[in-house]
Amino acid sequence: MRILTVGAGAVGGFFGARLANAGQDVSFLVRPGRAKALEARGLRVTGQGEQLHLAPRLVTADAVGGPYDLVLLSVKATALTTALADIEPAVGPDTAVVPLLNGVAHLDALVARLGAGAVLGGVAKVVTTLNEDGDILRMAPPAVILTGELDARPSARVDSIRTVLAEAGIDSPATEDIVAAMWHKWVFISTLVALTCLMRGTVGEVNAVAGGPGLAAALIAETTAVAEAAGHPVTGAELAFTTSTVTAPGSPLTPSLYRDLVAGAPTEADHVLTDLTLRARALGVATPLLDLADLQLRVHEQRLSAARP
Repeated sequence: MRILTVGAGAVGGFFGARLANAGQDVSFLVRPGRAKALEARGLRVTGQGEQLHLAPRLVTADAVGGPYDLVLLSVKATALTTALADIEPAVGPDTAVVPLLNGVAHLDALVARLGAGAVLGGVAKVVTTLNEDGDILRMAPPAVILTGELDARPSARVDSIRTVLAEAGIDSPATEDIVAAMWHKWVFISTLVALTCLMRGTVGEVNAVAGGPGLAAALIAETTAVAEAAGHPVTGAELAFTTSTVTAPGSPLTPSLYRDLVAGAPTEADHVLTDLTLRARALGVATPLLDLADLQLRVHEQRLSAARP
């Protein structure tokens, strides 16, 4: 399968490396700065028993090539508009595009630009980061990509993609409703983002003080209420996972959005919290804590915008 991985950062680099190591024909669409670093050092993945060192095939926006069979879109929401323009030459009549972004707002943008037939739903579950050398550090066991047709119909192309992923050691269980799965991931990440950004600390630091576990529970109540009102209730194992993760004593966990915030960098707040609170308002769901977290992040983004020349 001819695969284009858009981005070679912590997420795209990890999954692309797994696929390339398994013998798939993988190219990485990267910016010139990242291309230079990867040409010099190679693509390296370490941690949790992982030891991969590849010489990746790199392409840039002026020479993407195409069409590809599969495009894995793993950029941050802040880079979505540019990425859509970059990948358009890579998408042919039989190309499947699997986005691995948070939230669901990107689906409309993808369909509008590339056509409904090209776009699948996607969820990534992986805990990775780039270290000071630009290598990918795997910090926890999950290595999962969920995908499916947006209308939930059975699909031979989805089955084929899932087989390729599984052969590369990427778990890809069958998913009855990928849009619901995307909402459930959104509940998880928005809860984690609001908790850590409001309190400016790790999950463990928040839960170590009086009121911390109560705040986590209150945020879960708000995010799950929005999902339920939108027709995607979170129950069972998904709810238990979110609850145990955001209330774990001593946990060092923070989301990448929090790390961008404390580094003074732009964040994905629009896609993770702003869009969720706007949908809550339209559905008549009160979300005072999420609104507060969203307000804080919008002040941060406004400060950055005002500081740009």
